[in-house]
Amino acid sequence: MNYRHALPLLAALAFVTGCDKLPSAGQTDATAPAATAPAVEGVVLATVNGTPLTQTVLDIYSAMRKTQSANPEGTDQETVLNELISLELMRQESISKGLNAQPMVVAALDQQERTALAGAAIKDFMNSNPVSDEAAQELYDDQVGKPAKEFNARHILVETEDEAKAVIVQLDEGADFSELAKEKSTGPSGSSGGQLGWFGAGQMVAPFSEAAAKLNKGEYTKEPVQTQFGWHVIILDDTRESTPPPFEDVKDRLKMLLANQQLQQHVEELKNSANIEIKE
Repeated sequence: MNYRHALPLLAALAFVTGCDKLPSAGQTDATAPAATAPAVEGVVLATVNGTPLTQTVLDIYSAMRKTQSANPEGTDQETVLNELISLELMRQESISKGLNAQPMVVAALDQQERTALAGAAIKDFMNSNPVSDEAAQELYDDQVGKPAKEFNARHILVETEDEAKAVIVQLDEGADFSELAKEKSTGPSGSSGGQLGWFGAGQMVAPFSEAAAKLNKGEYTKEPVQTQFGWHVIILDDTRESTPPPFEDVKDRLKMLLANQQLQQHVEELKNSANIEIKE
């Protein structure tokens, strides 16, 4: 085999060495890792100075490699194995030079172990607490499956309340809303006459959504509406009932949402029962 392939990110090195743990800080023999590294199950694909690289390690590294998009060119097994061999050679060189005793390296390996173990605990919790289709159906019925109102509106955004009031006066006098938006609005929709298109209540900030929901078709706000973006004058062009997506189309996303909620609750319970001291 040749070893011309570029080494991946340093994060990959930390990940791989998490599979074949480094020997103690005092170890300097480059061939020693083979004798001290814990056995890793799986078919051995190669050995490097006596250290085995297994199919399991290759599979884990391949998954990590795709996530990080490290060296995306060439994803065949030989390419990935060559990268692993290069990483193992550099790992052994690091140990031979005593670099594994450097504080930052020790801290990095400690964090890699913490992340890997936490990930295993999360996977174990989710496997032990699966979300049922019935729970997802209940969430769908309560929050997703009901038709909701959507709005089609335009707005004029200005910096001050007085400017917004002046716009309302002009509208009361018969000015065209779209033309005023093109002339006065500071928002990105100004050039298109303030057109926002269709949106649901939850897609806009609360003061804007609440004001739009109170309007009848063709009406504009008689008082300026303030949000963190400035002062708005809103006109409602139309409303419609939205059609919710079928349950089967969103079931997996709902189950993941519920699983994440369960996990967050579990973490909070662990925090409440733990002795945590945050130093000043």
